[in-house]
Amino acid sequence: MQVEIDKNSGFCTGVVNAIRKAEEELQRGKLYCIGDIVHNNLEMERLQKKGLQTIEHKEFTELKNCRVLFRAHGEPPSSYEMARKNGVEVVDASCPVVLNLQRRIREAYEAIRGERGQIVIYGKRGHAEVIGLVGQTCGEALVVENEDDLRQIDFTKPVVVFSQTTKSLDGFRAISALIRQRGGKRVTVYDTICRKVANRIPQLRDFARVHDVIIFVSGKKSSNGKQLYTVCKEVNPRTYFVESAEELSAEMFEGVNSVGISGATSTPLWVTEEIRDRILEK
Repeated sequence: MQVEIDKNSGFCTGVVNAIRKAEEELQRGKLYCIGDIVHNNLEMERLQKKGLQTIEHKEFTELKNCRVLFRAHGEPPSSYEMARKNGVEVVDASCPVVLNLQRRIREAYEAIRGERGQIVIYGKRGHAEVIGLVGQTCGEALVVENEDDLRQIDFTKPVVVFSQTTKSLDGFRAISALIRQRGGKRVTVYDTICRKVANRIPQLRDFARVHDVIIFVSGKKSSNGKQLYTVCKEVNPRTYFVESAEELSAEMFEGVNSVGISGATSTPLWVTEEIRDRILEK
């Protein structure tokens, strides 16, 4: 049986950088992180054994005189201010792509405030990155996930549209077209989707087509994983979602000559390699 790991799968640059920073800082002792540094339970368990402690924002506000890592998703300005007030040392692992987007949203917000314009963000409400983006506008940005959400927008005023970096490019184009139709010349749209993520979809479709079975590896909390798994399943009905090698079963590989293993941008290479080795062993 042929087993191939998708060379385009695995951590994006932002996650690689965040994990590297965490490992470096953990050599100095205990380190807190607001939320999971990566949406993968196996990788989180590995880092927790090294001393990384995951906390929520409420716990963060109560910390003093310690070190806290800001993960790749980025944080709103209020988190930096809270750290300054409480003597917390920030280990900033925010993805450069996200930091650049935060800056652009902040500048756009300042530019249209006088006209009472609106910043619109295409993204998942409550997502860590989106919370950081909305924070650049004093909490005033409108988050839209679908066409129904466009009812929030006042199309008689200027509208500037951005996207969460990890959203679907097709979805962003569709929602942007609807906003343009309703707002006309008052609408400005900026495509701020990370191409490392966006380009994975056509690459993944090609990969899924050439194998009898696809094992898609992802943490169950990963939005990116759910999205990419759906892409695989549409192309190859024999696509199975697993988090670890323990979830593999013999039935998945009946009558199979070729197996492809792919994963989310939050899936570590060592997990996909472990799954490959388990398949070959059996």
